[in-house]
Amino acid sequence: MKYTYYPGCSLRGTGRAYEESLLAVFRALDIELEELEDWNCCGATTYLSVDELTSYALAARNLALAEREHRDVIAPCAACYLVLNKTQRYMHDYPDIKLVVTRALAAIGLTCEDHVRVRHPLDILLHEVGLKTIAEKVKIPLKGLKVAPYYGCQIVRPYATFDDQHNPTSMDRLLEACGAKIVYYPLKTRCCGGSQKGTLPEIGLDLIHYLLSEAQKNGAEVIATVCPLCQFNLECFQKEAGNHPPISMPVLYFTQLMALALGASAKTIGLQRSLVSIAPVLAKKEIAYA
Repeated sequence: MKYTYYPGCSLRGTGRAYEESLLAVFRALDIELEELEDWNCCGATTYLSVDELTSYALAARNLALAEREHRDVIAPCAACYLVLNKTQRYMHDYPDIKLVVTRALAAIGLTCEDHVRVRHPLDILLHEVGLKTIAEKVKIPLKGLKVAPYYGCQIVRPYATFDDQHNPTSMDRLLEACGAKIVYYPLKTRCCGGSQKGTLPEIGLDLIHYLLSEAQKNGAEVIATVCPLCQFNLECFQKEAGNHPPISMPVLYFTQLMALALGASAKTIGLQRSLVSIAPVLAKKEIAYA
């Protein structure tokens, strides 16, 4: 299997561990990725509020570049995945938007004809690789590690292309195949507040506290996520958000947990950069790793 890979900005910055662990998982499963040449920032969700039409042209440039490769494009970041999907859908559904974007792309010698699918790693791992293959590749079972899978608000809404919109289970099933125990987590698609921690800090902290305390209440030993901003918010603001009672819980990318199970070393998947170490939890579970 071979796919075009769109890393996006976050995976080269604060979400570096996401990329490291994603690549480790895909290597272990013999999935070949070829990075999209000369990709640009998708504009995330912020740029849509500044200049909507230009934001679509910015995202569509990546789609146009991907079409040259004639392969599905994988976008791990939740915001990138949403924006690329939204751009593709809006160009299909709204002729006025397509006209503006088409002219903008033509000015730089590109075309975008809706010939590629934007895919998420969860989709690829579950539906292309399969749970049986993943389970067979596991070298270090996660031995009942209690995980709260947190999808955030962008992966399955509004485009539930590969999972249920209200109760997604793809991450649950993948981590179970690696030996983890999934805890009940009804807030799995509740927003973490996104950038509100910077603009409306009290509201942002309230949302973060709600997510962390619910995971703790339900017995989770680690939260697994698919979004760099969600991971940042839930890990970095635990002290501010969880004083009553205090909260200290590892927040990892689901790919970090999968990579561990598939035999990757902690250093190669960015565990050393975690603010809340998962090492004590793994030691308690007697999960040995390099």
